[in-house]
Amino acid sequence: MHLNPYGEDAVNLAAELANRRPTTPAELLDRCRAAGLAVDGPAGPEDLARSLVLLDAWEGVVDAADEAERAGRLNLLLAAGAAHPRLTDHAGDGWHLHYRDDDQPLAALLATLISVGTALHLVGRGMHRLGRCAVAECAVVFADTTRTGRRRYCSHRCANRDAVRRHRAGRPAGAVA
Repeated sequence: MHLNPYGEDAVNLAAELANRRPTTPAELLDRCRAAGLAVDGPAGPEDLARSLVLLDAWEGVVDAADEAERAGRLNLLLAAGAAHPRLTDHAGDGWHLHYRDDDQPLAALLATLISVGTALHLVGRGMHRLGRCAVAECAVVFADTTRTGRRRYCSHRCANRDAVRRHRAGRPAGAVA
């Protein structure tokens, strides 16, 4: 079975790159390949610069105030990054859809992958399924891929830290644990 490369993996890659920005073209390329992205060519300084601009715009989608704003921001990314869908069997692994032109540089490939993947994630799971950690001092971005769709924290560590903070806040001043 061929898995959709524009689904969950793409939106998780976007969050991972947004949370820990690559600092060199080689790092960007290595991290994309480690995430399973088939990249044909090298990555250069322009790929890194364009990818960082893309990640800033993608975080705008994450931080949108409501669904209409989120859709509008994502539609701008889709218009800039997606091409006509096409059938391909480029790797001999079976026919599947690509929403990009062939032989694109890495930054253009990421723009398409992230915008289409995010769109499929949001319409398939819910427009609320992107966010930032609920812990005030944590700004980590996440894509909610849980079954229930109620994720509020980037990790179990932040969830536990916040639960302890709320528990301690509920005790009277000077109480001993």
